[in-house]
Amino acid sequence: MSRRLGGRESETMPMVDAVYGAEPKAEWVAAAQARLRGTLASQIPQVFYDVLPRSPIGRVCVAASERGVIALDIGPGEQDFVARLERRTRAGVRRSAGHVGQAMRQVEEYLTGARTRFDLPIDLSWTSAFQRQVLQAALAIPRGQTRTYHQVARGIGRPTAARAVGQALGHNPLPIIIPCHRVLGADGSLHGYSGGKGLTTKAWLLRLEGAQPAALP
Repeated sequence: MSRRLGGRESETMPMVDAVYGAEPKAEWVAAAQARLRGTLASQIPQVFYDVLPRSPIGRVCVAASERGVIALDIGPGEQDFVARLERRTRAGVRRSAGHVGQAMRQVEEYLTGARTRFDLPIDLSWTSAFQRQVLQAALAIPRGQTRTYHQVARGIGRPTAARAVGQALGHNPLPIIIPCHRVLGADGSLHGYSGGKGLTTKAWLLRLEGAQPAALP
């Protein structure tokens, strides 16, 4: 059966056919791609960072998610810091002083002696349950005081886990803010510190806070 098109319909159909048969305009394609990129980006967690190029202990890099600070590194190059963040978080990472400004100011004030405690939200969602437990215990050690790895292990109800406590603190994502430098060996000696110049940096932080462990060099 054939269908007759009359008047306006017969004039409109060729126009519609022309629109659908034409190649998409470049600006339409660009706009669609931009919308797609925006949609995909909104689904990827975002992490922001900034760099303090100079401090008493060297370059300091700080990163934060929307929920709080997630990383602090002492001494690395910016590219190395970003690469580690990307591997660890699988997030979109970009430099933004606005997102990290408060944390960076507090770190700088702390290192110059103008601040004695941090008032920052902390995001530990990329750590294991055991590591979070250890880091929370380190966070509770008062300024100017120290604990041993065994004391921390006993404090979290794991008295035989001193070595595991040391490993968890060795991977502390937020040194200084979470003061793993306040944890010492059983004899009061300084053990491994991965930030900055290692034990020299750990000793500097303890002196800054007025701690007096027996083995402080």
